[in-house]
Amino acid sequence: MKYLLSVLFVFFSCLTKAQDSLKSAPKIYKIGIQLTPPFVNQNPDGTYDGLSIKSWNLVNESLDYDYQYQEYKTLSALLNAVESGEVDFSINPITVTDSRMLRMDFSQPYFISHTGVAKRKESQVINILKNLWSWEFISAILALLGVIFIFGFLVWLFERKKNPEEFGGGRGKGLMEGFWWSAVTMTTVGYGDRSPRTTGGRIIGLIWMFMAIIIISSLTASIASSLTVNSISGEINGIADLNRFKVATVNSSSAAELLDQYAIDSEKLVTEEEGITLLNNNEIDLLVYDEPILRYEIEKLNLGKHIEVLEKTLKKDYYSYSFPKDSDLVDQINPALVRMLKMMEWENLIKEYK
Repeated sequence: MKYLLSVLFVFFSCLTKAQDSLKSAPKIYKIGIQLTPPFVNQNPDGTYDGLSIKSWNLVNESLDYDYQYQEYKTLSALLNAVESGEVDFSINPITVTDSRMLRMDFSQPYFISHTGVAKRKESQVINILKNLWSWEFISAILALLGVIFIFGFLVWLFERKKNPEEFGGGRGKGLMEGFWWSAVTMTTVGYGDRSPRTTGGRIIGLIWMFMAIIIISSLTASIASSLTVNSISGEINGIADLNRFKVATVNSSSAAELLDQYAIDSEKLVTEEEGITLLNNNEIDLLVYDEPILRYEIEKLNLGKHIEVLEKTLKKDYYSYSFPKDSDLVDQINPALVRMLKMMEWENLIKEYK
């Protein structure tokens, strides 16, 4: 009996010590990440780097958490890990959206960006030649010829009998002479080989001279516009315009949510690298995703001569750390994150990565 009591005493003593040891041992936080250059990169030695990693290093200077990174291959897998509590939080550049706020909590934003659109660069020469056959260009030319003919016809009506040597010679020839006079008058070339002599003809000529100044200016602008604006860049003035193109984006991204919200049909890809490859191979027209990530990947792949990111953006994005719903860590990390945003070191890092 004494032996049994001794064994039980030793057992409970060891159990108590083990519990005390567990209580005193620091918690190791799991931080979920996905490779998203330039925010999360992996060095050749296996360590991680990038703007988001450096932001966490600055934040953790005051928190002094023990942590380990847990890498996920896709954005969708990372978001599911955060939502389910498989990781304690993620420092990846996750854009705050209404739908995501229902699934998880977010910290103070640490980076402001935009949803951008990447496309293949277009040859200006080919673009102009292509637009020469556009309806906008053809209609502008037809309108110009029509106005020239109308005033040529009017002056011919007055001049055909009293000025037959310049506007006569039969109906067909006279009309052509009137057309020629109207054209050289509008363009202010004024060769002087044709001029109205009747009062009515000169009144038509005077009216035409003043009208031609206005008409030629507006028609010239219309023709120039039809030659230069008819490119993909000129055709995209809002999200709804994307429906005319073959669009791709990254699955589970905020860009994908935006396209779905506006009912834009798009191909959902695993990574942005896949989208840039499809874009370069002319398999899609546009790639919609986070602007800084698009620019970084295009530069990294040395495709700047072939692919560009439009200056027009679709929306503003706020990147934040993400947490499982109702996580206590949000209130612990937020103050440290706000302090980090005021550091000059962080300002210098932002300038380096922009």
